[in-house]
Amino acid sequence: MTTPIPCAPISPLRQRLIEDMTLRRFSRETQRNYIRDVGRFAAFLGRSPDTATAEDVRQFQLEQRESGVPVPTMNSIVSALRFFFTHTIDRPDLARKLMRISHPRQLPMVLSREEVARLLNATTCLKHQAALSVAYGAGLRVAEVSALKVRDIDSERMLIRVERGKGGRSRNAMLSPDLLTLLRQWWAFGRQQGVMHRDGWLFPGQHTMKPISTRQLHRIVVEAAQAAEIAKRVGPHTLRHSFATHLLEDGVDIRVIQVLLGHSKLENTALYTKVATRTVRTVVSPLDRLALFKVEETEPNG
Repeated sequence: MTTPIPCAPISPLRQRLIEDMTLRRFSRETQRNYIRDVGRFAAFLGRSPDTATAEDVRQFQLEQRESGVPVPTMNSIVSALRFFFTHTIDRPDLARKLMRISHPRQLPMVLSREEVARLLNATTCLKHQAALSVAYGAGLRVAEVSALKVRDIDSERMLIRVERGKGGRSRNAMLSPDLLTLLRQWWAFGRQQGVMHRDGWLFPGQHTMKPISTRQLHRIVVEAAQAAEIAKRVGPHTLRHSFATHLLEDGVDIRVIQVLLGHSKLENTALYTKVATRTVRTVVSPLDRLALFKVEETEPNG
């Protein structure tokens, strides 16, 4: 008989970090990332991270820079360590030693409306089409799509309740009539297959007691884009970018889009003004209004 291998116990410090994040209703993905990043710092130290000094923090950031760690990754680690130092071990003095690195934000990749239609039609099953339609039709992040439950769909108020989005914030997302129709089709089919339950996940994974994973959703988007012969680099967040950009092109106020996306800062939403090409094309140049170069129509002879 094989003796089961006991799971390694969680250290009191790590347990305290988990409790602090749970108390603030951090998402599972955020908790996983923070634990990983604090673990990186502990591996660099070679000892418990609660024994760190200001010089340790400085040397750690220098080592990351010299190792070629990407700037977004370095800034994510800063966020994790700031939380750990400030809330878990009550060392805000160490948190102040961490420096975020500014870097130019790349413009988001956006699909045209025709490309979105091709991608959604290229999905291989109703569940995949419904999941990607939620990402585009409501502008949800991939982790938010994964975490949706059946009860989060409010057909009376035409809203999708997003529980514990990024930063632990909850919000209401829009639920369009066409999206509701598609979700009802998926609900009826899922019930027939025995994978949908009123208190269950909206998009169950291979095991119905667990939701579809963000990794699987990413794979679904990539495969649908390939099938639709879309040459652009596409991921789940591309659908969210396209949602925001298309709303902006349709004349929806940017502050309304900010609320729908769950952005805490308007500057994050304003980034989409740089890729809203349809909006740019509708603007009349002041040069055109001068009519200096207007071609005169010649009258036909006779």
